[in-house]
Amino acid sequence: MKIEEIRRVLILGAGTMGQQIGFVCAMHGYDVVFYDIAQDLLDVSMKRIEKLGSRFAAWGRITEDQLSETLGRISVNTDPAEAAGDADFVSESIPENPELKGKVFAQFNKLCPERTIFTTNTSTLLPSMFAEATGRPDKLAALHFHDVRTSNVVDVMPHPGTSRETTELVEAFARSIGQIAIVLHKENNGYVFNSMLSAWFYSALSLASNEVATIEDIDRAWMGVMHTPIGPFGIMDQIGLKTVWTVNDYWAQKVEDPQARKNADYVKSYVDQGLLGAKTRKGFYTYPNPAFVREGFLAGEAKEE
Repeated sequence: MKIEEIRRVLILGAGTMGQQIGFVCAMHGYDVVFYDIAQDLLDVSMKRIEKLGSRFAAWGRITEDQLSETLGRISVNTDPAEAAGDADFVSESIPENPELKGKVFAQFNKLCPERTIFTTNTSTLLPSMFAEATGRPDKLAALHFHDVRTSNVVDVMPHPGTSRETTELVEAFARSIGQIAIVLHKENNGYVFNSMLSAWFYSALSLASNEVATIEDIDRAWMGVMHTPIGPFGIMDQIGLKTVWTVNDYWAQKVEDPQARKNADYVKSYVDQGLLGAKTRKGFYTYPNPAFVREGFLAGEAKEE
């Protein structure tokens, strides 16, 4: 298949990242269908996509007319067969569990046309962990997005069984939706940026879970020295604490690292209280006006509510 033949994109998982990926694809002219297991999830997702689109318009990245056309190219479906029927390209953003990803891809392998390319947006897993389960390992690669509101960098990561044609096509697709494609030569946990970010989060969570310093002081130290507007805990809130916990919990089990387990349990204590980050207005900080954006935070004068 050639890039010109890709017309319809299927998004598996209508969570935060799925919403962003689907919107960007539709913004660049692709027809997009979101699949998730429940209609109420899709209804919420569409409202958030509309809000995201309004932000893009307010920032001048899209006109109101273009926004209307973009939203018109987006549909939702809870029927897997209908969603998959004429998909040319699949982007998966479901929970970070290799067995679950393999199971879902296997399901859609039976439903999608033979030509369909499969991509995963996994944050820290390797495509080879579930490649065979997809039923089309040669047509599978990772296409990993960062927050599209602030970044247009993506990682293209083939696994050993990915065909050269698939890698080239995924790279071309990434460029067609306005992304800067970082093509990895081999699989690497966390890609390029995320491998550095994960080590940063591990350090920050270790300091907090071992009660070396408060969340605010850990962020304050980073922000004050590096002159950044946000620290590690503020960023984790933006990612979503359920996602942060899922990743940390998986690797704590995988590497059997006691500190990794302690860090995962620390994040889980917030998740168990429903404190999931910025999207629920409460995580490590309280939103929409977290302490770290208020005047006096670096001096220790602005406190978390």
